[in-house]
Amino acid sequence: MLDESFYRPFGRTGLRVSPLALGTDNFANPTPPDESIQIIDYALDAGINLIDTSNSYADGESERIIGEALRANGRRDEIILATKAYYPAGARGINDQRTSRKHLVKACEDSLTRLGTDYIDLYQTHRVCTETDLEETLGALTDLQRHGKIRYAGSTTSPGWKIAQSSLLAEYRGLIRMVSEQLPYNLLDRRVENEILPACQWAGLAVLVWSPLAMGMLTGRYDNADPESFNTPRHQRGGIYSERITEKAVDAGRAFAALARDHGLTPAHAAMLWVKDQPGITAPLIGPRTLDQIKDLAPLMSQQLPAELATACDELVPPGSAVADFLNSAPWSKQRLI
Repeated sequence: MLDESFYRPFGRTGLRVSPLALGTDNFANPTPPDESIQIIDYALDAGINLIDTSNSYADGESERIIGEALRANGRRDEIILATKAYYPAGARGINDQRTSRKHLVKACEDSLTRLGTDYIDLYQTHRVCTETDLEETLGALTDLQRHGKIRYAGSTTSPGWKIAQSSLLAEYRGLIRMVSEQLPYNLLDRRVENEILPACQWAGLAVLVWSPLAMGMLTGRYDNADPESFNTPRHQRGGIYSERITEKAVDAGRAFAALARDHGLTPAHAAMLWVKDQPGITAPLIGPRTLDQIKDLAPLMSQQLPAELATACDELVPPGSAVADFLNSAPWSKQRLI
């Protein structure tokens, strides 16, 4: 069990959260339900107290598995349960997506049913919606909070100006205030350091991080000299996923992996530690595919990256720069790396 001194403030909410959080995108796709439940139980025993999911993960199956696990272990009230809405899940009507009042209210009710709970601790908009007025979105989230369906609201993969707009609009209109931002951040894409992280700090937001291992590039999995190394599920998904795996990123990932080993760390451990203790970060999400992976990563909550390795990381990929594009799933982002 993690010592209480390692828990961190979750923004300005008064909550305390473990320095690593459990991401569940692999549940049911490909991790089978029984192993997914074992992962949840192990994470809770290790001291992780935030579970993050989405109504779109495995078309709702991830939420159902979490609900089953929490009913079986009776530990619902111990955790911060976070889910999201934006993408279609289940129903496929023209309005069963984005962040309109109609969709958010229905999506929340559906998530509550799948999770088997009366309330969601942190309800997040999965992406910024360019079609929905922000006041409508915040108004719907406000009503969900007033009706006891959600405790807090958060956003994911937002630009800095949207974070500021949301915070100010909530203040002036008396609407729910976002308490967290979930963003892509790893050594290969540090662009959030330029404006997005400062905006989060200005607004007092907790910051959760997705893709801290850069889809495995920081583990040295890929090798530009070995075409077979690209035969991975992520790369084979194509689209935005394969676009992130650039030649420069693969070379930087292999250089980082060598640095990690020189300092007596596995590349995965070093990559996670680098993100965990960056300024402004509350907790990176670990998304284990197997029980062995959560057993391997959980002890990192009480460890730190050696200072000399952190300096070497800044030399490899300087602050604010990028060799991979992890903002390419954001509808507002038009910047693409060359």
